[in-house]
Amino acid sequence: MAALAQVFLQFFMLGLVSFGGPAAHIGYFRKKFVEQEKWLDDDAYGRLVALSQFLPGPGSSQVGFALGYRRAGVPGALAAFVGFTLPSFILLYLLATLSVDALDNPVMAAVIHGLKLLAVVVVADAVLGMSRSFCKTSLHWALAILSAAVLLVLPGLTAQLAVLGFAALVAAWQAPDATAVASGAKPRLQWLPLALLVAAVVAAVMPAHGLMHQIYADFFQAGALVFGGGHVVLPLLQETTGSLISPDRFLTGYAAAQAVPGPMFTLATFLGADLAPDSPLLGATVATLALFLPGLLLVLALYHGWEALASRPRVAAAAAGINAAVVGLLLSALYQPVFVSGVMDAADMAIVVVGFYLLRERKLPILWLIVAILAMSLARWALL
Repeated sequence: MAALAQVFLQFFMLGLVSFGGPAAHIGYFRKKFVEQEKWLDDDAYGRLVALSQFLPGPGSSQVGFALGYRRAGVPGALAAFVGFTLPSFILLYLLATLSVDALDNPVMAAVIHGLKLLAVVVVADAVLGMSRSFCKTSLHWALAILSAAVLLVLPGLTAQLAVLGFAALVAAWQAPDATAVASGAKPRLQWLPLALLVAAVVAAVMPAHGLMHQIYADFFQAGALVFGGGHVVLPLLQETTGSLISPDRFLTGYAAAQAVPGPMFTLATFLGADLAPDSPLLGATVATLALFLPGLLLVLALYHGWEALASRPRVAAAAAGINAAVVGLLLSALYQPVFVSGVMDAADMAIVVVGFYLLRERKLPILWLIVAILAMSLARWALL
């Protein structure tokens, strides 16, 4: 129980402050669980990140789910998911059922802007730390730089999948020990999560019986089809709910989801509450769980198989290539959207530089770093 409570608390605290989207979340997780808590090393963390890149669903939440599973089994995975998702679920539910006027408050705007600057610091630190861990050869550096260059010029899901696949193929082809025989456990699937996934798919494709079943089916299908995280799910959800929710209301929910911490997939919370005005909490809960469910069940089903498979030379080399490409992905994300949406002028850049120094050189704990950056952001607002 102690381990379970620890998992929930750690992820709940991260869910309160994890602004910046999937790239920032990967940085937050690495800082917390690799460097500070030492739950796992960089190689093991890299395998989890690599797995999440090729599964549909919310990539950063899948990494968190796998971390919880690694720490405390299935209960730990659920505790990590609930802890990380709960803050944004509550905030978006309140915004959907009450008002979004709070987002226009100048003080709240300054706080949100400060947290965006925190995301710049965290992602920059993640790029530096992960590059040292995952770019150990000239080939890995070349893959990272090429990936960053391609994604800066051609942002989007197609380019992202293309560079990840290219990096995996090149690294596997160049593996010096590709003919070696791997030892250890054989890859295996977890049949219970697969059975649950099949049952969930069947429930989603059956003719809808009632509003909640329809919400479940629509959001489950969107979660099963989306690769690349929260921003990519936007067009699928817009198409799904377009005839039921006005464009203005949909964009309000999207803006609110970007303004709160945690996974972007909790946009489903806002939309589910809107779709079920007579029972908004139930609608929000069903929509949120349905959107996350496919990706999380896939993590449970494939986790052990991936861990065993990754010990094979070619697969290990391909995973190393993917991790190098992820460094490039993070580097491109550091510029767009993290830096571009956060740093507006020289004063913002000064806050980022000071924050980076406090985090990297002074080893300031993340909670105190949040306090420091928010204090600087609020002081800047007060002086305007």
